[in-house]
Amino acid sequence: MMTKRLHIVTAFAVVLLLGLLPAAARAGQAELDLLASYIGKWSGDGVLVGGKAPESFRCRLTIAKGNQAKINYSGRCTLVNMNLSVAGTIGYDDASRRYQAVMSSNAGFTGYAIGLKQGDQISFDLAERQTDRGGNDVRIGSTIRLIGDSITVDFEVEFNNSGDLLTASVPFAR
Repeated sequence: MMTKRLHIVTAFAVVLLLGLLPAAARAGQAELDLLASYIGKWSGDGVLVGGKAPESFRCRLTIAKGNQAKINYSGRCTLVNMNLSVAGTIGYDDASRRYQAVMSSNAGFTGYAIGLKQGDQISFDLAERQTDRGGNDVRIGSTIRLIGDSITVDFEVEFNNSGDLLTASVPFAR
């Protein structure tokens, strides 16, 4: 169960802290203003579903102005007997005309995603296969959505050998 919990926390970190990509310095003012609107301190609560019993957890997220057309973030989630830390950058690249995000976590996972902008929402989707410490295949899927004055992180972890599925959604507010 501890291995599943670690993978869930790791998956959440991958989604939550996508960042670290360099962004072009000449991004349009509208893109810069949109990213800057997320600067501040955020918190959220979620419930991990799919284990023996639902498990509540809390997260904090700090977003600060980065270099050029980027925002930097760092976050921490607290589950029973475990803390997960993530850090990264979200930026806008003028050359490719897209939002990009990269992250790293204290659980050893890193991630990269392209942002899809629709209306006032930017979504970053990450899906990858990993091997857990027991050598089992694990599929990790995560989505982070910047929507107006909110941030939502959804994730799921599927343990391919057993078919077990763990999910969580964390809405963040200032």
